[in-house]
Amino acid sequence: MMEQLSTHSIIEYEGSPEHMAEETRTVLTPEGLAKLNERLDYLAGTRLNEIAQQIEIARGFGDLSENAEYDEAKKEQGRVAEEIARIQEKLRTAEIIDTDALGTDVVTIGCKVKVKNADTGDTITYTIVGAEEADPFEGRISNESPVGKALLGAKKNATVQVNIPKGVLTYKIMSIKR
Repeated sequence: MMEQLSTHSIIEYEGSPEHMAEETRTVLTPEGLAKLNERLDYLAGTRLNEIAQQIEIARGFGDLSENAEYDEAKKEQGRVAEEIARIQEKLRTAEIIDTDALGTDVVTIGCKVKVKNADTGDTITYTIVGAEEADPFEGRISNESPVGKALLGAKKNATVQVNIPKGVLTYKIMSIKR
């Protein structure tokens, strides 16, 4: 099993969009880091062992040149190896947001932001996260998304405008929490 990667820089994000300009950085919350490490451990340990067993069983079926089970197991081994490499690269470039050090005066990565749509009056709460952890259906939006970019650095009661393909959304920030 692979050793868990845990040597990452801890940063206190100040909320400026310029800080996010680096292309190779993977911004993660501590929860996102734990999920990536968990996935890596599973793939590098359990999953690769399962595939090795499948390959061994398939070898027992005879001629490898006409062995679909063997070919499929080898392809799966390649897919898993690629995913392991992608996760290792994300972990290598990871910058972990110290969510305990976050204030609530401005929107930063790791904050929960309650906004009110100025046009409809609807309210929604977003958690601003790095792209790796984004899940819009769970209210977790990327700092790189149009809404995430517009909210970063804004203060409570501020109004922000978000350019989206359908036009412009106007949000009023109702609250900022950790």
